[in-house]
Amino acid sequence: MDAIVKNFPQTNRDSDRPSQQEAEEAVRVLLRWAGEDPSREGLLETPARVVKSYRELFSGYDMAAEDVLGRTFEEVAGYDDMVLVKDIPFYSHCEHHMVPIIGKAHVAYMPDGRVLGLSKIARVVEIYGRRLQTQEKMTAQIARAIDDTLNPRGVAVLIEAEHMCMAMRGVQKQGSTTLTTTFTGTFKTEPADQARFMTMVRSR
Repeated sequence: MDAIVKNFPQTNRDSDRPSQQEAEEAVRVLLRWAGEDPSREGLLETPARVVKSYRELFSGYDMAAEDVLGRTFEEVAGYDDMVLVKDIPFYSHCEHHMVPIIGKAHVAYMPDGRVLGLSKIARVVEIYGRRLQTQEKMTAQIARAIDDTLNPRGVAVLIEAEHMCMAMRGVQKQGSTTLTTTFTGTFKTEPADQARFMTMVRSR
């Protein structure tokens, strides 16, 4: 396959990041605020564990979608119909309460001479999922990243997720699901393409 690789400038994402020690002390403060004793045996290693888990849970801040999407392929044998990757699981965190958002994403695009490796689409979902998010913003970010990098004829993104900020606190409504969509290009202007996307997503 003929590949096109785009190189994007790297930025120093750690320039304003607190130290490991500062982050662990912040966890100790929260433990004391919650009414716990950070010096008791069961909590001695908790600050370090929390900081380590946060590095993984919010690793999306250390990655850029442009880096993942920078490699595309032109050898498509004339294929110009929809490419859909559905049921991509993700775990994110609500930026308002920092509790989990658990869901799946369905992402499609109409190629215009170039295609992406299929795993790249899942990686983009992962990058934006592993940040503090609102579902609406995450949906738009995924669509925009693919649109800007690939310049396809259209992009469609559907996310369905359960928000623990609704299930664990506040109204405490377990099992409710939020759906968000973003459509660009032909998916936005052609109702038939949008309907076909929705039909393919719902087919099993």
